[in-house]
Amino acid sequence: MMQKAGYIQRTGCRAIARDGRIHEVVELHVVGARYAIRLADLAKAMSGRQVVVQVEALVREWNYYLGTTCGLAQVSASGKALNIEIFEAGNFTVSLLALRSVIYGRDCRATIAKIPEQPASPVWKDRRVSGQQQISALV
Repeated sequence: MMQKAGYIQRTGCRAIARDGRIHEVVELHVVGARYAIRLADLAKAMSGRQVVVQVEALVREWNYYLGTTCGLAQVSASGKALNIEIFEAGNFTVSLLALRSVIYGRDCRATIAKIPEQPASPVWKDRRVSGQQQISALV
């Protein structure tokens, strides 16, 4: 079961990158932290022209600045969601339909859900048919 972990919104915020260029960004508020994705890169990813986009730290000191890369985002294999991997926090997802309505101004924010962690043990180890025997050999 996925649980709500934050939201994504477009506020018209412009942030300055390391090279001095100004980029319009989409803000991600996930698990109490604030991140940004460049709007131009996000539009390319949603249209299929770019595979992976960077999730960067958003810092405010007089102006907004783009900090270090904190994660990556890409469109899911089904094409219905944007999957976000934040290195310290885990994996998250947001519906592309909701994200498009935020980008085009129909909604003010879209919900980000946390993707549950997968169990560490392989599934095949636990599946045993009754009556099966375990065979082992010493070499």
